[in-house]
Amino acid sequence: MVYRRTHQVVKRLAARRTSILSAARDAAAEGGMVAVQIAPVAARANVAAGTVYRYFPSKADLISELIADVSRAELIAIRRAADAAPGPSSALAAAVTTVAVHVVSNRKLAWGILAEPVDVDVTASRLASRREIAAEIETRIEAAVRAGHLPAQDTALAATALIGALHEALVGPLTSEEIDDPVKLRDAVQNIALFALRAVGVLDARARGLVVQAVLPVKMVVGA
Repeated sequence: MVYRRTHQVVKRLAARRTSILSAARDAAAEGGMVAVQIAPVAARANVAAGTVYRYFPSKADLISELIADVSRAELIAIRRAADAAPGPSSALAAAVTTVAVHVVSNRKLAWGILAEPVDVDVTASRLASRREIAAEIETRIEAAVRAGHLPAQDTALAATALIGALHEALVGPLTSEEIDDPVKLRDAVQNIALFALRAVGVLDARARGLVVQAVLPVKMVVGA
């Protein structure tokens, strides 16, 4: 006889998995990836360490899935913001701004997801997440090129360069110290978004207008 999980059992298992990932995310946001250890994460999630291992057989599996989970949420936010924009150039501005907001809103978590050294191999998950986000930015650049808003260009290369610039400027080793002032956070988002739009060929006056339009709805997010 084949045992079939009931709907309630499936929901309970999914909720427990989500709880573990949420605990891992909170740990990373507070202390970086070094804080994502099985026992502390289990304690945060109010489960036994053995329960964590049932869902994630190793710390590498847990961190890899954490990276994928955070990146999926970011990708959804990027698409939602871009799809709500009135045109292809506005959609690109909204997408770029959303990436920047996610980074500056929680730099420690962003650094952990992107490049913080860890003692397990999570390279594949990191590369996959960055490629997915770069592909979404590429889609928005392509749409703007087709509409005649941007010059013809290597859209894949441009998207990869923009993502690299955003990450390096806002959370990379060359970035400035942590910024807590909401006004300065908004300025950082606006400046990097303006740089990104100029880089793909948006004229300065138009770029400034697009950035203002994209950043305005983000004020409450950054200032929260």
